[in-house]
Amino acid sequence: MTIRRGDRRRSLVAAVAIAVGLLAGCAAAPDPAFRQPSATAGPAPTGLPQASSQQPVEHLPEVLPASRPVSVHIPSTGTTSELISLGLRDDGTLDVPPGDPGAPSGWYNLSPTPGERGPAVLLGHVNATDGGPGVFADLRDLGEGDTVSVTREDGTTAIFAFQRGEQYAKDAFPTQEVYGNTAGAELRLITCDGFDPESGRFDDNYVVYATLIAG
Repeated sequence: MTIRRGDRRRSLVAAVAIAVGLLAGCAAAPDPAFRQPSATAGPAPTGLPQASSQQPVEHLPEVLPASRPVSVHIPSTGTTSELISLGLRDDGTLDVPPGDPGAPSGWYNLSPTPGERGPAVLLGHVNATDGGPGVFADLRDLGEGDTVSVTREDGTTAIFAFQRGEQYAKDAFPTQEVYGNTAGAELRLITCDGFDPESGRFDDNYVVYATLIAG
């Protein structure tokens, strides 16, 4: 089925409430429910800001045409991963990447492709089912001057510059800020954070914000 750009953005918004808890299964030790998403949260918000309403079209930043992502590379941490495609399940919950050791990260396929206008969303676990590091274990090490490169099916590489990293409680996730439309091409890398040793689970998400600088 062909998904138009507008449909993709609406689908992204519709899944935001459940995406907030998409990595709720992260744990510091093997967990039988590791790959199960959390229960669906409340209704998705409406009225996300439209980039086109903020700036005249002729003044919008240049972006790349749509092309599915193939892999992601973070030079500063030595992270390299293929990108699998993640969508929505029949029950409306967001699929999540596998949690096995060495498992890849994933691109949410109802978000823009990396390099397109809007926030492309990449998801990855902070740890693996054996308690070892996950593909996004080192996101917190990113800082000023670091870049994230995404190789695309059309042979181009979208290069994003780190802007900031934020930790959010899963029950107070800033939906608009993370998933809202943007004037240019941006990237969101999302993983778990806030490990609770008593429950053995993560209460927070960590989000890296990055902006396209070359492609």
